[in-house]
Amino acid sequence: MATITTEGVSHVANLARLEFNEEETQDFTEQLSRILDYIGKLNELNTDDVPPTSHIHPLHNITKADAVKTSLPRDAVLANAPEPEEGYFGVPRVIDTE
Repeated sequence: MATITTEGVSHVANLARLEFNEEETQDFTEQLSRILDYIGKLNELNTDDVPPTSHIHPLHNITKADAVKTSLPRDAVLANAPEPEEGYFGVPRVIDTE
């Protein structure tokens, strides 16, 4: 099993823009090593007769038939809008185009 080093933890922390002191780096190194050791125990299992699965429950696409229904009138919907604009909901600008 691959070993986790404090240098590796520091490198990943740097990539994630995280700052750890030496004690935290050591703690995370030990924790990640224990996690990898625990996961390594899966290699001891005999899975020859276990079929591959992507989900534990046999799910299938469940669809409903489309049903045409009348919708609310635009004026009734926009009555709840704090600041309607030209028949639509007015929202704050998210992307500046300048």
